[in-house]
Amino acid sequence: MATMNKKALLKGIFLALSFLGILVLIFSPVFGEGKNGLVWADDMFNKLSKGSSYFIPTVREDNKKFVGRQISTILKMEKPEQTKNAIKVLTIAGAQTEANGAEIKIIADLGSLMEKAIKDSDDMYKNDGKAVFGRYGFDEKEVMVTWWNILKLLDKQLKKDGMIPEAKIVSDTMKKAVETAHNFYRIEAQKVTEKAGHMIGLLTFYVFYTMWWGFAIYYIFEGLGLSLSKVKH
Repeated sequence: MATMNKKALLKGIFLALSFLGILVLIFSPVFGEGKNGLVWADDMFNKLSKGSSYFIPTVREDNKKFVGRQISTILKMEKPEQTKNAIKVLTIAGAQTEANGAEIKIIADLGSLMEKAIKDSDDMYKNDGKAVFGRYGFDEKEVMVTWWNILKLLDKQLKKDGMIPEAKIVSDTMKKAVETAHNFYRIEAQKVTEKAGHMIGLLTFYVFYTMWWGFAIYYIFEGLGLSLSKVKH
């Protein structure tokens, strides 16, 4: 029959209750602006992630050698309703377009076209969505989605045509400029060095808090007489 250890059991119960108390505090809206601990931490890491994801200057520099490089190809939009916005964005960006159903024939200066996508991305990254809206006349996030749809198809088509360097700058513009600008829109960028103390504190707390629960379970089991030690015969 298992022998109870009251001291260990009380210690385990205390650790478990204090752990749950901290958990309730974490989920309480007391971390500023009505945020709970998880939302606050998520916001902080999003800001730090944005601060370390600004690749637009590099993409812009890489794109310079493609200015003057003419391309002529046909893009087939995945959904017919995407065609209208795609034609509008491409036309305003300086490309010649001709639509046939869901297919769009484009003739454009590749470098110039990418520069327009990079410029829109830079404005969005800096949370200046009004500038993008002003250029195209519809929701700025939808503009970025339209750019992403265009560049995804253009990348695929250029690879089919054997234009690998051209496809790479299109892919880089899509992934390193358009995607990051869209995903981090309206988030304030912060450098890791500015929040090093918060990061170290959160990671330390995470490790400590995980061990806290582990010891609570350990002492409760020990208090109830449950053990992993070998039984002596």
